[in-house]
Amino acid sequence: MFKPNQVIFEKGAREYPLGEELYRRFVTDKGIEVTEVASNRVKSAIPGETLFEQYRNGKETLVVGVKKSLTFQSCKPSAHYQLPIVSGCMGQCEYCYLNTQLGDKPFVRVHVNVDDILSQAEKYMKERLPGITIFEGAATSDPLPVEPYTHALAKCIRFFGEQEHARFRFVSKFTDVDTLLDLPHNNHTEIRFSLNTQTVIKQYEHYTAGADARIEAAAKVIGAGYPSGFLIAPVFLYENWKEEYRQMLEHLKKTLPTQRKHKITFEVISHRYTLRAKDRINEIFPGNTLPMTEEERTFKYGQFGYGKYVYTKEELADMKQFFLALLNELFPECEVKYVI
Repeated sequence: MFKPNQVIFEKGAREYPLGEELYRRFVTDKGIEVTEVASNRVKSAIPGETLFEQYRNGKETLVVGVKKSLTFQSCKPSAHYQLPIVSGCMGQCEYCYLNTQLGDKPFVRVHVNVDDILSQAEKYMKERLPGITIFEGAATSDPLPVEPYTHALAKCIRFFGEQEHARFRFVSKFTDVDTLLDLPHNNHTEIRFSLNTQTVIKQYEHYTAGADARIEAAAKVIGAGYPSGFLIAPVFLYENWKEEYRQMLEHLKKTLPTQRKHKITFEVISHRYTLRAKDRINEIFPGNTLPMTEEERTFKYGQFGYGKYVYTKEELADMKQFFLALLNELFPECEVKYVI
């Protein structure tokens, strides 16, 4: 659960029942600074002289606002559209692309007009009939740590459970799933968990749940009948990486329920970075040990028109062969969506 040091209410947020409920909750907590500002003044309300300070203060800030633009962004290849219920994340993963996407003060923002957002989702869904439209709830966020405040995921799960032609999915590195287990999801929400080795989590994924805790949460979700899957990302090729990823996946196999209603999915993504991200990461996490040496990588243009540094063709082929063989061995009934 996200426990902010500062909560900023954008003007207009308290006009919504959820906004007023959150205001009353936080204003009585003496350990939290509560302010109300215009939406264009949020960043100036977060202290910090250097990027290092701004990042850390931003990560401890919750912004409560109203989602005004209801134009949804596309979300290929995992979904048709992003569902913008939350932005930002309390985790401090050194490699995260949100380090560059969300600016110098990466605060967590929740939107109090979830009903408006779901109404817009219904419009997008109707435009694609008779096809099924998929919405991703974690494209620019991890919504699970703020769920105890907003109950937005629960509202979305109920909503999509009633939609014949729409599906909802999100991924998390956190574990607070108990309030979601008994909801009428009707198999229309897929809950995925991001997994990695203990080495990677300890070294790079600060303020997130451990691998064992994530796997235990996944077991609960699968036991509740949700479609579920795992995002193994980013894969780092370090000494003993094959042994450690095998150990992690063997533990996953032992922990998950043997009786499963749905086929488990896997998505595997290797580590990559842009030069812009590298510069930002080095400022935020000076002295980090991320493998970001251009001479050891291959430059590749991505789908959004900018270039990134990926592992070599030979390394990626070896990684793909390893994961396909291992997942087929341990989870022969699973669906591997991609290994990239």
